[in-house]
Amino acid sequence: MNTQIKQILEAVERGEMTSDEALLKLKAAPFEDLGYAKVDHHRGIRQGVPEVIYGAGKTPEQIIGILDAMYQNGQESVLITRISEEKAAALEAHYGTTVSLPFTYYKDARIALYGTPPVADGIGKIVVATGGTSDIPVAEEAAVTAESLGNEVVRLYDVGVAGLHRLLSHKEEIMSASVIIAIAGMEGALASVIGGLADCPVIAVPTSVGYGAAFEGLSALLSMLNSCASGVSVVNIDNGFGAGYLASMINHMEAKKPLPDSETEAKK
Repeated sequence: MNTQIKQILEAVERGEMTSDEALLKLKAAPFEDLGYAKVDHHRGIRQGVPEVIYGAGKTPEQIIGILDAMYQNGQESVLITRISEEKAAALEAHYGTTVSLPFTYYKDARIALYGTPPVADGIGKIVVATGGTSDIPVAEEAAVTAESLGNEVVRLYDVGVAGLHRLLSHKEEIMSASVIIAIAGMEGALASVIGGLADCPVIAVPTSVGYGAAFEGLSALLSMLNSCASGVSVVNIDNGFGAGYLASMINHMEAKKPLPDSETEAKK
């Protein structure tokens, strides 16, 4: 939960602030307009995960401005996706002298993490499997995203259908997973194979890896969408972030009990 929001709630609990005063503070800044970006400070409350910064197309100065706004609003852990080494270096140099929070760059994933990732508290493990080594950049984007959102991740790389024995040697990890992310280019068959082995949700990620008729991931996308394995869902081409985020949501779900009926509770 956002630190500033928590402080407001604790103040109400201690009697230092009325509920009306707290409501006014919560309404005051649902987002902050920086001119080039409108930073959503309430996303963590609505969705459980604060805003993630998409780094591609943004200048280092714009990213720093967004990060500063989030930090000043109490956010102490922020993901920046699709960020180049050059931009990450500029951010690291800036925050290395101004803020004590760590700044980590994951080169393969093209992700930067501002702050410390939470302790893994999901209901199980997320398995990230790739068809080949060439799929690893997308896989790392998914894996680092999931880890940064508080999940334990198991990586199974280069276990594609060209050598099924490689995948089958990891049956225990596959069959005990809470969620599996299956990442593959070419014909994208890995998702169907894993879907036929696992009893958990499988998130398929087509990649743009492949020769001409792979059409930069379109063939894998269509193959995964037409999977005959039940329980397979598909995200966009090369969308490791989307897969990691969705896997985290699934891995943090618990059975929701209906709120108790006030009349029923009164009779007890």
